[in-house]
Amino acid sequence: MKALKNRLILDTKFLTELRPYRNYQNIGTLEKVVAYIKEVMIKSGLTVKDQKWIADGKEYTNVIGIYNQGQKRTLVVGAHYDVCGDQPGADDNASAVAGLLETARLLGENRPEIDYSIELVGYCLEEPPFFGTENMGSHVHAQSLYDNQVDVIGMICYEMIGYFSDEPNSQPFPSPELAKIYPSTGNFIMTVGIDIYDSFNKKVRQLMSEVSDIDVHNVSFPSDNSLAGLASLSDQRNYWKFGYKALMINDTSFVRNPNYHQSTDTIETLDFDKMTEVVNGAYNAITKII
Repeated sequence: MKALKNRLILDTKFLTELRPYRNYQNIGTLEKVVAYIKEVMIKSGLTVKDQKWIADGKEYTNVIGIYNQGQKRTLVVGAHYDVCGDQPGADDNASAVAGLLETARLLGENRPEIDYSIELVGYCLEEPPFFGTENMGSHVHAQSLYDNQVDVIGMICYEMIGYFSDEPNSQPFPSPELAKIYPSTGNFIMTVGIDIYDSFNKKVRQLMSEVSDIDVHNVSFPSDNSLAGLASLSDQRNYWKFGYKALMINDTSFVRNPNYHQSTDTIETLDFDKMTEVVNGAYNAITKII
C-alpha cells in the first residue's frame, strides 16, 4: 500500500479550514488538532500518548504515536501543527502534518517488520514567539528522550512538503554556490541537515529516491558556516542539541514558496501529486533506515 493523495487532501483541508487559526493563542483550535491527530493514530493501531508542558501560563500538547513499541532503538518522525499568526498554513505546516498522518496510516496498513520503534510526533510551538526556545514542542520531546536514555537512531522532520513549480527558474537560492549544484526548477524535494550527520542525510535521500517519483536532493550545510542557519529552521534543530542525528524533508520553504507565513499559504497552492510521492519516499526511508 502506498500513500493516497485523497487522504492527504482531506487532512490538509481540515487543518487549513480551522478557525480561529491554529496559532499558539488559540488553545481551543489546537485542542481540535490534537484530537484529530490522535484519532488517526489510534485508528492506525499506534500506541498514542500526550506530552504536555506549560509555556507562558498555558498548556500545550505533543501527540506521540508509537509503532512497534518496546524495541531497543527508536526512530523519531515529526511535524509541527501550529501556524505563525492568522493564516491557514497550508504548506507551513499542514502539508507536513498530513504527511505524518499518512505515514501513520501506512504503518498501520503495511505493518512492516522492523527491529526498532518509530515515534510519530505532532509538535506544538514550533512557530514564533517560541521558536528557538526550550518551549518548542520538539525540544520538550528531545529532552525527554535524552533524560530517559533512549537509543535514538535519528530524527526525520516533515517541514513544508507541498509547494512545487514546473516553471523554469522557479527555484531561487540563497547563494551562488548552491545555484551551481541544484536544479533551477522548483519541482524537487530536499533532505536538509548539517555536515556532521551527512551520512544519515544521504542515506535518507537515497532511500527516498529508490521508490519516489520525484527528484530528491540532499544538502548538508557546514555546521560552522553562516548558511547552517538554513538547516536549523525547524524542529530537527532540537535533536542536534542532544547529539541525535536529525534532518528535515523540505521543499526549500521561503526560498521557493512566496506564500511563507502569509495569508496566501492556502491549499490551492499545493501540488498533491508531488506531495504524495514525497510521502512514499519518506515512508521507504522510515521503514528501511537500518
